[in-house]
Amino acid sequence: MTIAPGASADLVHAIVTGRAPSGFDLRVYLPLGPVAGDERPITVDQTNVSVVVGEAVVVKWMREPQPAARAPRLLAHLAAAGFTRMPPPHAALFRDDALIALVTGFLPEAEDGWDWCTNALLSWLDGGPAADFAPALGILAADLHAALATGPGSPALLNGVHPKSPEAPRSATAPPSALAEALACVGDDAEGVWLRSVAPRIAADISVSSSYDSPAPAIELHGDLHVGQVLRWRGGYAVTDFDGNPTVEPRPEPVVRDLAQLRTSVLHVAEIANRRTEGRHRETLLTWGRAAADDLLTAYRAGLAAHGCAHLLDETPLRPLEIEQECRELIYAARFLPRWRYAPMGVLRSWYG
Repeated sequence: MTIAPGASADLVHAIVTGRAPSGFDLRVYLPLGPVAGDERPITVDQTNVSVVVGEAVVVKWMREPQPAARAPRLLAHLAAAGFTRMPPPHAALFRDDALIALVTGFLPEAEDGWDWCTNALLSWLDGGPAADFAPALGILAADLHAALATGPGSPALLNGVHPKSPEAPRSATAPPSALAEALACVGDDAEGVWLRSVAPRIAADISVSSSYDSPAPAIELHGDLHVGQVLRWRGGYAVTDFDGNPTVEPRPEPVVRDLAQLRTSVLHVAEIANRRTEGRHRETLLTWGRAAADDLLTAYRAGLAAHGCAHLLDETPLRPLEIEQECRELIYAARFLPRWRYAPMGVLRSWYG
């Protein structure tokens, strides 16, 4: 996907002047003052295309128009709930009610989570400070989920969706179709052969909770919560990218779904570091990953409790969801980023030999 030079700056100018481009609907949430017109792309791997304008705002262009887009709605809810640990939402551009672009504030000195987490881990391997960021991730996730679950005019759930309604099933896991799709994606190479050899064990582990009726409420989640969505910037940590998981349709679910993805992403950081160090620290990194994921969970529990939201978390389906998430990662790699396959395969091998 290619965005024409100047298109992002033109959109920002339209927000500043309050004049929507012809044929589009521009919805402004937080007004913008004058912004310089220089542009630079954000080059980390993303499903969509993001451009920084004037070192003040980020314009994220959707790969395809998004009907019934969730990001603007969630951002508006979070802002109303007083959640500030995210880039401030300024505007959204729609055409025929489909989201075309989202404009948020630029966070100075922000680093992508895959970068700063991996660099911290590599530095620790070289004798630097401990890579002990996992508790901060857990607290951030707890703050986010507490804000998503509550807010002005919505003391329980977003959009009046009740967990007992047909539209919001409370089963914490989906049938193991993610595994079937992952198997279809991996092909016939050595990794594909290995995955098929352990597929019955994976299917059994995922299906443990496939019919489980969680007592936790189903809410609208971040939907794609991994370390890459956590920016470290001058003001601390901020969560970004509320588009949802590109491999599945978003639906209200218990918070354990987001938690499972965030915990497995910490294991992916270890896989990235393992690849960059050519396997020299494999066992050390696996041990670090397990401990970091547990530290994240401990901090998350404490964070929810501090908000009076401990009822949001039911840990029973956590492990099956983590296993299913690795299948989703394989699907994502096949659809969008083939070179990413090594990370979920590495985690699955650490679990299933």
